[in-house]
Amino acid sequence: MKRDIGALFPELEKDLKPYTAEATTGILPYQDICRLIDGGRVKAVVPIEREQVQPASLDLRLGAKAWRVRASFLPGTSSVAAKIERLKMHEIDLTLPTVLEKGCVYIVELMEALKLPQGISGKANPKSTTGRLDIFTRMISDNGNEFEGVREGYKGKLYLEVVPRTFSILVQQGARLNQLRFVRGNPPPSDTALGELDRAETLVYSEADGPQAAVIKDGLWISVDLEGNVANGTVGYRAKNHAPLVDLSKIGYYDPLEFWEPISRTPSRGLVLNPDDFYILASRELIRIPPHFAASMVPYDPSVGEFRIHYAGFFDPGFGYGSNDIAGTRAVLEVRSHEVPFLIEHGQEVGRFIYERLLAVPEKIYGVNIGSSYQSQGLALSKQFKPVAAA
Repeated sequence: MKRDIGALFPELEKDLKPYTAEATTGILPYQDICRLIDGGRVKAVVPIEREQVQPASLDLRLGAKAWRVRASFLPGTSSVAAKIERLKMHEIDLTLPTVLEKGCVYIVELMEALKLPQGISGKANPKSTTGRLDIFTRMISDNGNEFEGVREGYKGKLYLEVVPRTFSILVQQGARLNQLRFVRGNPPPSDTALGELDRAETLVYSEADGPQAAVIKDGLWISVDLEGNVANGTVGYRAKNHAPLVDLSKIGYYDPLEFWEPISRTPSRGLVLNPDDFYILASRELIRIPPHFAASMVPYDPSVGEFRIHYAGFFDPGFGYGSNDIAGTRAVLEVRSHEVPFLIEHGQEVGRFIYERLLAVPEKIYGVNIGSSYQSQGLALSKQFKPVAAA
């Protein structure tokens, strides 16, 4: 069925062309995000580069200023700037490389600002590398009553709360720590539709046994892999205390063993999570996200235990799918227990994916052909580290 993009952005109708799509509500794909930018609905002090636009999201960049603040906050009825003025300890110039210390709370202005049409809202999430370094980030907007959300029709600046939890980090203006999805309407997730998608596309695979039955209940459930690497028995990594600084601009640079302790498979195939520690683990399942859907992982579900399994929860169209139709990709889990030690065991269900439809298939699909870092990942650290075997 034809959908007139001018109905989505009526004030930009003369600049936009209709194209085919099945849905009238859902996540905006790459080409619609580009239209938002070209129409002045997303602006920046430094022009937005096309490489920032992902299949179903936009990478946001740190601006020139940051503030060390006494506490995290939500703006509520005030602007973010007013809250910063009340809580700031000192201002930081990010035009130069700057250290953000572990355990401290910072608010950073983002380069991008919004002038959204009515009917279009946004939701943000950390990027994968941000989550794998245990950098806790949450986007906030003026007069906002929730983290990571931008109300429909929002006009104003965006800010990012940044709290390095495990490693102190070196950052500079232009670094990309989070991403923003744009949504038309509020389409509810449907287990029935997800089941139909699984029958049509096969969403879950096993490395050894091929296609697997999907466990669907309020989303697609995944379990933890504690069998690990057959060759060396490694099931995950535990972050070391008092590790060196991580410069986010360096790729494939650091020796992982300076920062991470490998966790070996145990005879019981279990692992006790220490609430003071941060872990990188992986899902047992290989997951696929077809090109006309995006997914997000629910980071915390008290029904399965007092632990968080994910900070960077967005998964793009084509994840585990790609142009070569690969048979799934593991989800890397960024795990931190809450309050008490908690035992997890191999195959234990630990989280779930929520699949959301796009307004159209993106003109740019997640995969190695667009430089996606984790398309064929197994158990993987962030891209700042050398591969463990090489180290």
